[in-house]
Amino acid sequence: MAAIQSGQIVVFYLFDVAETIDLTRVPGLVGGTATQARLAPKPATPAYVQYDKPPLSFDGHAIGISGIDGFHVRLRVYDYGVVSVALSREFAGEWSALLSIGQTLIENDEWEQRAEGICRRLIDRLRPALVDARDTLLSEDYFVYVVHELAQRQTGDQLVAEYGKVIASMLRGERQPLSAQEQSNILRHRISYLADDLVIPTWNAAFVYDTPAGAQAALEILEFANSQLLEFRAYDELLDDQLTAIYARLQHPKWYDEWIGSRYARAARQVHSLLIDVNELTDRTENALKFVGDIYAARLFALVTNRLALQAWKGNVQEKLKTLDDVYRFAVEQSTISRGQFMELTVVLILVLELALVFLGLMK
Repeated sequence: MAAIQSGQIVVFYLFDVAETIDLTRVPGLVGGTATQARLAPKPATPAYVQYDKPPLSFDGHAIGISGIDGFHVRLRVYDYGVVSVALSREFAGEWSALLSIGQTLIENDEWEQRAEGICRRLIDRLRPALVDARDTLLSEDYFVYVVHELAQRQTGDQLVAEYGKVIASMLRGERQPLSAQEQSNILRHRISYLADDLVIPTWNAAFVYDTPAGAQAALEILEFANSQLLEFRAYDELLDDQLTAIYARLQHPKWYDEWIGSRYARAARQVHSLLIDVNELTDRTENALKFVGDIYAARLFALVTNRLALQAWKGNVQEKLKTLDDVYRFAVEQSTISRGQFMELTVVLILVLELALVFLGLMK
């Protein structure tokens, strides 16, 4: 088994820290060291691949963090409220050593807590740029094995044929041998552009075999896809909480609500405002990165989002938005009915009052 001459280990820890982040204020808050992220297309042909609002990246030194146990710290801020803490280090050695590192770091609670500590330190620095900062941080983590060069150069297909078993074990972080069925399930979801490159993504880890420049483009897409997953998870949680609160309000009215319909009017206003906010945020998230002309980048992004089950999370959000729309229509309809009943009651009371005044001789 040929040793790895040059490679890299990268761990992404992403946190939903706010509704939005004002990127124009970030450089001043971190000492002007932030640079715009750029996704370089892999093909040599012209392509249009760019961020709508490029996230800003800067070194951990900007907030006084030199590194963690030999891992370099790079921070990235997305305008839709996500902070990414990327830990990376160079690797050269045997495949067994790389597998051992993955087994240690994949879904490691201690490392996630350390990454959250770094994120909170950054939040303290960026607080003036945060809109609706979160108290509790929702998070995602993703592990990436990167191999740039082997002792003997191989094609992507040769690599899978010779090292498929170990790659599958690396991506699952398992110490026991995987079944042939599980290995096949992992390895069949792969993509290559040239004969000698390869990306195999799974739901929590990926393997990348490419030159440094090619691998960087894959890392960019993997990190961005995870930021989208985190945002849709956050929207899903927000909608769950809001729907629960709205249902409670509608099911436990005050005595006068049946007549004047104030609970329905309040619910309608709340739901309408929430629909606008979430639709705006989801549109911003979905349009954050555009692929035009770079078919490979678009295919890689589609494969990664499929492995992350991003479409399922989007579907959950869309279903809950539809439920909110139904609640809004119901609340508006009930509010209209209640107001009509209130007007009818008012008219009846006025007629009764007039009759009483007539009987008392106070009115002719």
